[in-house]
Amino acid sequence: MDQLAPTEKYSPYLFFSAADWAKFRADTPMTLGEDEIRRLRSLNDPVDLEEVTRIYLSMSRLLSAHVESSQMLFRQRQAFFNKESVVKTPYIIGIAGSVAVGKSTTARVLKELLARWPSSPKVDLVTTDGFLLPNEVLRRDRLMERKGFPDSYDVGALLRFLSSIKSGERDVRAPLYSHLTYDVLPGAYVTIDRPDILIFEGINVLQPGRLPMDGKFVPFLSDFFDFSIYIDADEALIHEWYIARFMRLRETAFRNPESFFHRYSQLSEPAARAIAEGLWANINLKNLRENILPTRPRADLILRKGANHLVEEVALRKL
Repeated sequence: MDQLAPTEKYSPYLFFSAADWAKFRADTPMTLGEDEIRRLRSLNDPVDLEEVTRIYLSMSRLLSAHVESSQMLFRQRQAFFNKESVVKTPYIIGIAGSVAVGKSTTARVLKELLARWPSSPKVDLVTTDGFLLPNEVLRRDRLMERKGFPDSYDVGALLRFLSSIKSGERDVRAPLYSHLTYDVLPGAYVTIDRPDILIFEGINVLQPGRLPMDGKFVPFLSDFFDFSIYIDADEALIHEWYIARFMRLRETAFRNPESFFHRYSQLSEPAARAIAEGLWANINLKNLRENILPTRPRADLILRKGANHLVEEVALRKL
């Protein structure tokens, strides 16, 4: 996995080819159909039933073991405190990675698979998009060109949300975001009510932030995660996927007059491609190199994609 581990001997990860990883599925059943997978996957993401069988079923089995162990530890802690009233907190899975790498598809497919375990757990999915600062604030603070960078989020709101979830609070609200208007939806929320599992997806969710010099406790988003996943690919491939997605959106969603990017649908193909290249080079590539990729070694599981957008290698952190 390129520079992640010069030699596996000294790496904190175990590495598996996709074929070897698929063997860990064991007897985990496939509970999704091809039509459902088509509905769950993002634009230009070719994940299909074969890919879910090959990669996701082993992930589901692994996470089932982790969640079961967490529940056992919870019961032991109840006994330790001699208190039956201790509230069981949700198991939180963080999913990180660059734009256009397939995080949303992974999060949605995983959510459906986990919810169909025999125990029928309640599984919710929240993305960090709703926690972006409103465009009005970003324009005022000259941060529109840094949208998606760590400083473009309401970090306080993110931490309060995860803290409330991990505390077992009821009816915790997460703000909603519109990819059509490219802005937070004023007064719109989704309510999360004590799920068994919460999947929390966003490009910078593994970002540690700056440590205080005086040793004061400063929480990071990942402090609330029980398990974390990073979706990885070569920079050149992500670039290619980003441009292809932009050009496809130019022919579809951008044609909506209410779209923030509607003006790009009126441009010639070369002009639109030049815009896409500029957005990639000046915003997304910079964010990838400065903020997203450096968090990869903090993940528990890394899914490495190849040119066909399908997973070729898996790295699992050693216990």
